[in-house]
Amino acid sequence: MKLINHILLDQITQQAQNSPRLRMNYNFHKNLEDPINRLLNALEPNTYLRPHRHLNPDKDEIFLLLRGKVILFLFDEKGNITNKQLLDPSKGLYGAEIKAGIWHSLLVLESGTVIYEIKEGPFAPLSSENFAPWSPDPSEENKIKKYMDFLASQYQTEE
Repeated sequence: MKLINHILLDQITQQAQNSPRLRMNYNFHKNLEDPINRLLNALEPNTYLRPHRHLNPDKDEIFLLLRGKVILFLFDEKGNITNKQLLDPSKGLYGAEIKAGIWHSLLVLESGTVIYEIKEGPFAPLSSENFAPWSPDPSEENKIKKYMDFLASQYQTEE
């Protein structure tokens, strides 16, 4: 039995805080070829989760927020925000299922945020066609900061 408890969440959170990308995975699946990939993803504020989709192979993505706060954004083909949702377990907003082919991203609002993620296997690294061409490349630090500030402002206008 593998327990998901505060000790495990604290361990991967500390690893995320010490990671240059400000995030860290903890895999429950034994190998990347497993038919279902299950993992914890510890996320810290200012981590950049570039808008992406899962096509070729098509894969739905399901995640449950175990602790912390995020804003989930969905986009159309041109990068316009089509939906945004605050996820916060303390408010009864626990997660989402994203269908294959839908552009999406998360903006992390709280340190110690951890999601439990489930995707069809086997693991396939995202190809360039699955990263939104209208979003900053991870190497463009100045553009990333502006883009993340823009996303945050789009949610704040509805609070």
